[in-house]
Amino acid sequence: MTRIIAGEFRGRRLSVPAETTRPTSDRVREAVFSMLGSRMDLSDMRVLDLYAGSGALGLEAVSRGAASAVLVESDRRAAGVLRGNIGVCGAAARVRIVNRSVESFIAAPSGEFDLIFLDPPYEVSTEDVNQVLAALSSLLSPEGWVVVERGRRSDDVTWPAGLEEVAAKQYGDSVVVLASR
Repeated sequence: MTRIIAGEFRGRRLSVPAETTRPTSDRVREAVFSMLGSRMDLSDMRVLDLYAGSGALGLEAVSRGAASAVLVESDRRAAGVLRGNIGVCGAAARVRIVNRSVESFIAAPSGEFDLIFLDPPYEVSTEDVNQVLAALSSLLSPEGWVVVERGRRSDDVTWPAGLEEVAAKQYGDSVVVLASR
C-alpha cells in the first residue's frame, strides 16, 4: 500500500499491482513534488504518467491541483489496479487510463502535456528510456517539464535537444532527474 501525500486526496490509500511494478516510495514522491513545487504551480497542468504502475505520481499531481492526468500502463493487471485507485480518489472525471505500451502511445500523440513523469521499471534499458525521451517533444508543451526516475545503478539519461536538466537527486536506490524546455 502507498498513499496520496497532499492535496484533495490526501491520505487515500492506493493499491499496488503485485509483482508487476515497483511503486515510487512515499518518501521519493514527496521529494519529487517538493522539487516541482519550488519551480512551478501545478494548478491546471495537464499531466502524463508513463509506466504508471499504481498511478501514484499522476494521482498525486491531480490531488495537488493538476487539471488532468493520462496514465499509460501496458500491463492489464496493473491497469485494473489503476481503475480501482482512480475510484478510491473519486478522480474519474480528471484521470484517464491508456492500457497500451508507452512506445505505441507516444507514436500517436494525443494532446500536449505540461508535466510528464517517466518512471520505467528498472529493467528498461537506458537506451530505451533515451528513445522515449527523444519522442516526447511532440507531447510536451512549450513550457513543459519532464521528471525521470531511475535506479541509481542505471546509466544517466541523455536529454534530447530542447530539454535541459534542472536538478538531479538520489533517494536510496532511486535517482530523480528534472528537466525543462
